[in-house]
Amino acid sequence: MNKFDIIIIGSGLGGLLCGYILSKEGYHVCILEKQAQAGGNLQTFSRHGHKFETGVHYLGALGPGQTLNRYWKYFGLTESIDFQQLDPDCFDRVIFGDEEFPLAQGFENFTDQLLPLFPGAKASLNRYVREIHEITSAFPLYNLELPVDHREHHFTTQSACGFIADVTSGIRNPGSNVSLSAVLSGNNYLYGGSRLTPLHVASLISHSFISGAYRIIGGSDRITQILQDAIISHGGSIIKKQAVTAIGQLQQKFTITTGTGQVFHSEKVVSNIHPATTLSMMPADIVRPAYQKRIVSLQNTISSFILFLSVKPGSFPYLNYNYYYHTAHDPWDETTAPDSKWPRMFLLSTGCHKPSQQYAETVTILTYMRFDDVSQWNHTSVGKRGPEYHDFKNKKAEKLLEVVYAKFPGLKPAIENIEISTPLTYRDYTGIPEGSLYGIQKNFHEPLLTNVMPKTKIPNFYFTGQNTNLHGVLGVTIGSVVTCGEILGLEYILKKIQNA
Repeated sequence: MNKFDIIIIGSGLGGLLCGYILSKEGYHVCILEKQAQAGGNLQTFSRHGHKFETGVHYLGALGPGQTLNRYWKYFGLTESIDFQQLDPDCFDRVIFGDEEFPLAQGFENFTDQLLPLFPGAKASLNRYVREIHEITSAFPLYNLELPVDHREHHFTTQSACGFIADVTSGIRNPGSNVSLSAVLSGNNYLYGGSRLTPLHVASLISHSFISGAYRIIGGSDRITQILQDAIISHGGSIIKKQAVTAIGQLQQKFTITTGTGQVFHSEKVVSNIHPATTLSMMPADIVRPAYQKRIVSLQNTISSFILFLSVKPGSFPYLNYNYYYHTAHDPWDETTAPDSKWPRMFLLSTGCHKPSQQYAETVTILTYMRFDDVSQWNHTSVGKRGPEYHDFKNKKAEKLLEVVYAKFPGLKPAIENIEISTPLTYRDYTGIPEGSLYGIQKNFHEPLLTNVMPKTKIPNFYFTGQNTNLHGVLGVTIGSVVTCGEILGLEYILKKIQNA
């Protein structure tokens, strides 16, 4: 009963997509999930009669013929889920003080919406658009093409922060201190806001959202349900409440032990959980010490502090864009700012629960938080962290809301209930070390060191998910195809997707 061709550890998006591909190709697949609910960052949760997203707030490149749309057709997602396109003239609104700047969909429109605010920036904006097009063309899988050369390496060793500063050098909004560089970096929360971020990471993500930005109507758990149903219909299994505690090998086959004492056997394993966590469950005779040391030493991206607000009916408008507010003029300093200046930014997003929504039912507010800020409660669990932790959360929530209310005074009387998430919450519900936003921090100084390959040094053992390839929904989707390509042949699976 517990013998499978392939075991997948973790049912986040990467694990589910790999499970879909491999089960569809005839492999006897089993996905082991430690939580009672599958989905990882696709999970939603309900409080006070309202549904909230855990991690998927909006998606890029989902319009007809665009990258994610084409990939998801193969998985049966494009036609099975209802999406809401964000405001074409402003999918992200970037704010510094009282000045607001729109980031628009469509590359010509993107430039047209910013030019009135930066009248001397036409050449710079054209160059920015031209170069991110060039960068995406250097990554064939972004265009559903088979890799044939290694042009992408040129962009993995450049800084995203430095590139944007160079393209926009000296250009400011007339009559203010806001630079075009700050505006183009204003949604860098999407890639963790680190100065270490390589150019290709920022460019691929930005290109996808400028191409087309969408929200999922009704919640991202719909993705989980569609993929689960398909895997089961293909003969696969998804077993929940099975936290993997040990990974061993016996006569060329893997033995996977869970917290319930069950033992599962397979010829191949795909891990959709953090590589460092994965390797920590293996004995020394399976994994080379040097390989394990390299993976464990890698820095993770920063975590977040999140407020989930339920609002009174008809009291706060539904905003068909995302609101990035910054208290200072350099978005690249926010992850390292001292605690006395916290919060340096916030992202406000209203939940999309039905088409043509006029009023918000839920509001999510996110900002950066370092794991060190909550590390004193590191060994506690949800609901058992004590009164000091609750005081900490509430004081931080009050401080963040004070900044939010200055921009949205109408939000305060509209709030019915508040739920608070810290890096510990995120860690415990998603299994990501330190509650990291996007897993391992890619570093343009050391691109090879921080790039985790899907095919590991352990025969028949593979990684997938946000720590390989690229984070975000699109990055994880492409990464799952690359992982399965190591098993099935990349050309073979790409043709299947192209012809879907």
